[in-house]
Amino acid sequence: MAGSSDDLQHDRSTIWPRAATGFFLYFAAALSLMHLLRPDYTIVDHMISDYAVGRFGWIMTSAFVSLATGCLALAIGLFRDGPASWPGRIGAALLVVAFAGLIVTALYPTDLETAPSTRTGDIHAISFLVNIVSVLLSTLCLALSYALEPRWRAHRSAALALAGLLLAAFVAQYLTLHRGAPYGITNRLFVAVLIAWLLSNGLWLQSSMIRSRQRDPA
Repeated sequence: MAGSSDDLQHDRSTIWPRAATGFFLYFAAALSLMHLLRPDYTIVDHMISDYAVGRFGWIMTSAFVSLATGCLALAIGLFRDGPASWPGRIGAALLVVAFAGLIVTALYPTDLETAPSTRTGDIHAISFLVNIVSVLLSTLCLALSYALEPRWRAHRSAALALAGLLLAAFVAQYLTLHRGAPYGITNRLFVAVLIAWLLSNGLWLQSSMIRSRQRDPA
C-alpha cells in the first residue's frame, strides 16, 4: 500500500515534465505528418507555418497549440523544481512568453508567399519574431543556469552544445530569409534543433526530480 502511495506521489511530482514531453512529441509527429499530407508545399520554399493554410491546416494549428502548451508545462516544472538561479528563473519566464506567442501563431495563420499581405499574416509574422527571441534567450539563460548550479552541472555540456546549435540554426534561418533562398530547409533545421532542446529539458527535469525524490523519500 505504501508502495502504491509512493508511486502516486512520484507520478504527480513529475507530471509537468512528462506532460511537456508529450506535447513536444505530438508537435513533432503532427509536423512530420504534414510533410506527407501536403507534398505540394515543397520544403525548400515553404515555412512550416504554411501548413496551417489550406487542406489539413487544423493539424498544423493543433501542433502549434501543443508546442505552446508544452512550453507552458515545461516552464511550470522549471519554476517548481528547476534551477533556482536568476538565469534559470528568467529562462522559465521566457518560455511563458513563448507560450503566449505560439498561441497567437496558432490563432493567426501566415500569408503564403504568393498571396497578398493581410492583417492576420502580419500578426503571425510579429508572433514569429516574439517566439524566436524568447526561445533563444530562454535557451541561453537555461544553459547558463545548468552550468552554474551543481545539481544541474551534469547536463552542462549537452545544454551548451544544444544552445550553440540552436543559435547557429537561427543564424542560418536569418541569412536565408529572402526569395530564392532555401529558407524552408533552414526553418525546419531550426525547429528540429528546438524540439531536441525542449525534449532534452523535459527529460533532464524529470530525471532531476526523480533523483531528488530518491535522496529524500520523505
